[in-house]
Amino acid sequence: MSNDGFTKVCSLNDIPEEGALGVEVDGTPVAVVRSEGEVFAISDICSHAEVNLSEGEVEDGAIECWLHGSCFELSSGKPINPPATQPVSTYAVKIEGDDVLVSLDTKNS
Repeated sequence: MSNDGFTKVCSLNDIPEEGALGVEVDGTPVAVVRSEGEVFAISDICSHAEVNLSEGEVEDGAIECWLHGSCFELSSGKPINPPATQPVSTYAVKIEGDDVLVSLDTKNS
């Protein structure tokens, strides 16, 4: 971890366009997601079924849980549809060159 709280988690090229990559930051599962030209970091664990969100589909600034179909806004972590009713945490992201860095200092929870 760097002194500003950010940890390098992957290279930008590791994240598919409109896709996600599951990583761990200090033991915390994080989904690093690229959507609509932006990179987001959210909890990789669905608040409804506790499965990896990084295995779901990404579209229009949201990620869909592959198990029951709940979608979460990437910018806020808020659920868009049931069965999930609780948001997932979102984290700060910084891009330095081709490096993607994430801070576990939660932006939203």
